Amino acid sequence: MFFLYKKINVHYTSLGKGRVVVLLHGFLENSTMWTEIANNLSKQYRVICVDLLGHGKTENRGYIHTMEDQANMVKAVLAHLHLRKYILIGHSMGGYVSLAFTHLYPKSVKGLCLMNSSALPDTEEKKINRDRAIKAVKQNHKTFVKLAIPFLFSNKNSKIFTSEIQQITKEALKMLPQGIVASLEGMKIRRDYTSIYKINTFPIQLIIGKQDPALEYASLIKQTKNTKVNVVEFPDGHMSYIENKLEVTKALQNFVNLCY
Repeated sequence: MFFLYKKINVHYTSLGKGRVVVLLHGFLENSTMWTEIANNLSKQYRVICVDLLGHGKTENRGYIHTMEDQANMVKAVLAHLHLRKYILIGHSMGGYVSLAFTHLYPKSVKGLCLMNSSALPDTEEKKINRDRAIKAVKQNHKTFVKLAIPFLFSNKNSKIFTSEIQQITKEALKMLPQGIVASLEGMKIRRDYTSIYKINTFPIQLIIGKQDPALEYASLIKQTKNTKVNVVEFPDGHMSYIENKLEVTKALQNFVNLCY
């Protein structure tokens, strides 16, 4: 389904009935990453998946897609569907968008789950790496995509999940360079939202891959110190929904049941 938002087409799907769970994909992904998890959750809940700006079948809106821009777009989709309360589950960049959404619309959120994501902003080193990535995308976005996706898995899993890597790469190659750059720019300037961990009035869960090459394990643990955030750890990389599929599905099911 499509929704017209500020003169661009936004793509979303809706499965099931009842209380609402919103699934937000990561950078270079789209809503198809959630297919199995959405099918599982939709047996009990209404599951909304949204293609974020510049990803999947959703069009671009300018040179920078900030996390707040993305959050406002998601809110518009949910308002269009007359939905007022929901659980947010975000993978990687989808987690950053979920945090921005929670900051902007805290009364709408019943629960927040971040999968392979962080509440901290980019470090100075990470910002430099984002700039390098932007340069690489502008030179040859297809090469960038083909190199970036296998890196997200743990070393052993990058060899095990070759067909999954090929499928994600195939989807990501459909993206326009503008959409890739706009997200990199948006992630580079994102805010520190660790305060949400401390002042939350609803359940928060953080799913961590101990060998995540994109996020530092010690930093993720430190963020949750002296908070009520429930941490679920897996032994693999950044793509927990593939590398630890059964366990992640169960963890998400348990979390949604807890919130409702």
